Amino acid sequence: MSTAEQTPGGEDVAWGEVAPEAARRLLVAAVEAFAERGYHATTTRDIAGRAGMSPAALYIHYKTKEELLHRISRIGHDRALEILRAAELREGAASDRLADAVRSFVRWHAERHTTARVVQYELDALGPEHRAEIVELRRETEATVRRIIEEGVAAGEFDVADPSGTTVAVLSLCIDVARWFNVQGRRTPDEVGAFYADLVLRMVGYRAQK
Repeated sequence: MSTAEQTPGGEDVAWGEVAPEAARRLLVAAVEAFAERGYHATTTRDIAGRAGMSPAALYIHYKTKEELLHRISRIGHDRALEILRAAELREGAASDRLADAVRSFVRWHAERHTTARVVQYELDALGPEHRAEIVELRRETEATVRRIIEEGVAAGEFDVADPSGTTVAVLSLCIDVARWFNVQGRRTPDEVGAFYADLVLRMVGYRAQK
């Protein structure tokens, strides 16, 4: 059984927007191959074989292997940013919104750990134009979390001397979940998310308002 199939809900569920079905199968196969072997060690023949298709069939849907990586990376980064923005825009104190952001962000990286490893760690394999596009999404992701932290500092909830540096530390901590998470481990994605949310509130020196 593949890693994707072992993940709660199946990682292929995340690709519902990709059509037609053959293009989706190729994308899911590429995620598994890139996560297992790395982008550079994976061939288009490897991807097509995992999808149960011929190498020629791949080029009907994707012009290059890099185009496949870009599609995976774009969808993954869009989803990650969507999760964080939803937490930022909800009502409530900065502490509640930061905890929600971390909990949801970590849960996504655990539930979709195979996808997230590709999305987060294969950036340098993208061509210059696609890399610049993804880097901009990462800047927006960082800015979203930084705004929540800055609002918490302004409200007296957080004790943070360097919001920018703290933001990088928080995101790095969350993203790294994709590297080590194991569905056979002792914590579920929800439990890891809750644990990290509490950990991050301690990192920012959260002080409950009286």
